[in-house]
Amino acid sequence: MVERQHRGGSEAVALAATVAGLMVCATGCTGSGAAAENPRTATAPVEVLRQASTNLVQAGSSKAHTSMEMATGGTRVTIRGKGVYDYRRQVGRLKVRLPQDPAGADGHRPITELLAPGALYMKNRGAGVPADKWVRVDTATLSDGNLVTGGATDPFAAAELLRGTRKATYVGRTSVAGTPVRHYRGTADLGEAAERASDGNRGALRAAAKGFASADVPFDAYLDEQGRIRKLRHRFSFVNGQQESTVAVASTLLLYDFGAPVDVRLPAAGDIYAGKIAE
Repeated sequence: MVERQHRGGSEAVALAATVAGLMVCATGCTGSGAAAENPRTATAPVEVLRQASTNLVQAGSSKAHTSMEMATGGTRVTIRGKGVYDYRRQVGRLKVRLPQDPAGADGHRPITELLAPGALYMKNRGAGVPADKWVRVDTATLSDGNLVTGGATDPFAAAELLRGTRKATYVGRTSVAGTPVRHYRGTADLGEAAERASDGNRGALRAAAKGFASADVPFDAYLDEQGRIRKLRHRFSFVNGQQESTVAVASTLLLYDFGAPVDVRLPAAGDIYAGKIAE
C-alpha cells in the first residue's frame, strides 16, 4: 500500500477512484457584501482565520458532514461523509458514502474511515481487502497529504490549513444551518500552513504543498460568534500524471453539535491488512 502512495499526483487520483471514485462539493450560503460592518484593520481577518483551529481544540469535539467533488475531462465525481471528530486527540470517524454507478446501483458499502495524526484507516476498502480488515495509510506519503485521497478532508487538517492564510477579506454576516456566522474569503498557502500546523498534521501538509499543482488554496470560511468553523470550503488542484491534466477538487466541511461524544478506537496491528491492494 505504501509503495503505491509514492507515485505522486496520479496516485491520489488512482486511489480515489479505487476507494470510491472519491470526491465532493456542497453548495451553501453566501454572505451579503457588508465589509463596512467590520471596522477592524485589513489584517484582522487573517488573524481570525489563523486562530480558528485553536478555537476548535477549545470546543473539544463536534459532528461533521463532508463533501468532495472532483472534476476532470468533463467527468464529475461526488462523495459525502458523516461522522464525529475529537480536536484535542486529533482523531475522528467518518462513514464515507460512495457514488452510484452509471446504472444507478450502489457499487460498494460505505467506507468507514478513522482519522488519526499522520494516519488514515479504511474499512470496506474493497480491491481485494478482506471485509474484516483495515487498510492503514501514512498520510505523509500521499502526494495530497490526504486532503483529497480519502474522499473526505480530515476536519482538523482542513482547519489547520487556515493557519497558512496569507490574504483574506470579511464578506459579511449570514447563517449556516440557522447559526449566525461571519463569512470570510481568502487564500491559504500549504507550505506556510505546514510550518504552523500541529505535529500530527505537519508532515501531511508538507506533502500536499509539494504534490498539488499550486500551493495556494482558495477558501470560503464561515465562523460563529466563538470563532469556531461552521462551514469551510477549499478548492484544490493537482496534476493527473496519467492524463497530464489538472484535476479540480472542491472540498466542503460542515461542523455542528460541538461537544458531541467521540469514541474512536484505532485498529490493533492484527486487524490491519498487510497484503497487496488490487488496482
